Amino acid sequence: MKKKDKLLIILMTILPWLSIPFIGKKTLKRFLPGSLFMSLYLIAEGRFAEKKKWWWFPYSIKPNVLAELPLIFGPFLVGALWILKYTYGKFNLYLLVNILIDSFFTYFGLKWLKKIGYVSLARLTRFQLSIVFLIKTFVLYGFQIVYEKCCHLSKNSSL
Repeated sequence: MKKKDKLLIILMTILPWLSIPFIGKKTLKRFLPGSLFMSLYLIAEGRFAEKKKWWWFPYSIKPNVLAELPLIFGPFLVGALWILKYTYGKFNLYLLVNILIDSFFTYFGLKWLKKIGYVSLARLTRFQLSIVFLIKTFVLYGFQIVYEKCCHLSKNSSL
C-alpha cells in the first residue's frame, strides 16, 4: 500500500468524526450505545471472518489487531449514528437506507479498497457480503429496540 493510500485510510477513519458536532447531544446519547455495540459486534465478526478467510487485508495495523478497525471506528460507527438518527422508528426507511448504503459499499467501495490494496474478498462473494450486511442491519435495529425498552427511553422523544 502506497503512502498516499495509507493517508486515505487515515482520512476515512477521521473524516466521519468531523460530522459528530452536528448530530446533537440527545441523538448521540440515544444511539451511541447501539453504535458501540455494533462496533464490538464487528470486531468479533472480523475475528471470525479472519479465521474463515471471508476477506483478506494484506497488512495489519499491529500484530493481532484487526486491519478493519479504521472502517469500524470511522464510517461504520459514525454512519450507524446518522442512519439511526434519521430512520429509527421508520423501519422500512431504515431497511431501505441500509440496503442502499451497504450495496454501494459492497459493489463500489470495495472495488476502490481492493484497488488501493486495503482489502479484498476471499471466500465470500459480494452477494454473501450483502447478506452479512443485512444481518447486521437487523442486529443494530434489534439492539436499539431492546436498549430503549430496557432503559425506558421514549422512542418518540424529540431529537
